[in-house]
Amino acid sequence: MAKIILTHEVTGLGAPGDIVEVKDGFARNYLVPRGLAHAWSKGAEKQITAIRKARKAREIETLDEAKAIRDSLQSKTITVTAKAGNGGRLFGAITTSEIAEAVKAAGAPAVDKRKVEVGQPIKALGDFTVQVRLHPEVTATISLTVVAA
Repeated sequence: MAKIILTHEVTGLGAPGDIVEVKDGFARNYLVPRGLAHAWSKGAEKQITAIRKARKAREIETLDEAKAIRDSLQSKTITVTAKAGNGGRLFGAITTSEIAEAVKAAGAPAVDKRKVEVGQPIKALGDFTVQVRLHPEVTATISLTVVAA
């Protein structure tokens, strides 16, 4: 088992600044090469506190605030325009950053693109549902409509 420090959020594992133990191969072949984590050392404690401080500043402070944002997001239908070919198939896929920009453009509170979770890649026109993690205890479900540009 390898002891690592997460530098980015990894779904199912932890948030930036967390110290976790994972199997050696997962750390060596996936997390470290992609820049999601680095090896733990005693000298890394300062970096951990800096990461946690930055995360605290970005994070939604209270549970009530997160629930209010969730309610406002779930009451809206977000529309994303994309280039599409015959049969409603998209050229590429809808990314989490495009979804975050569409949420902001719709007048809803801004969400971080790293908090948007898309189950299957969106590669066609139509209606979809997307999850947004607002708080460790609060997840919003957004109705997303993809239309041709």
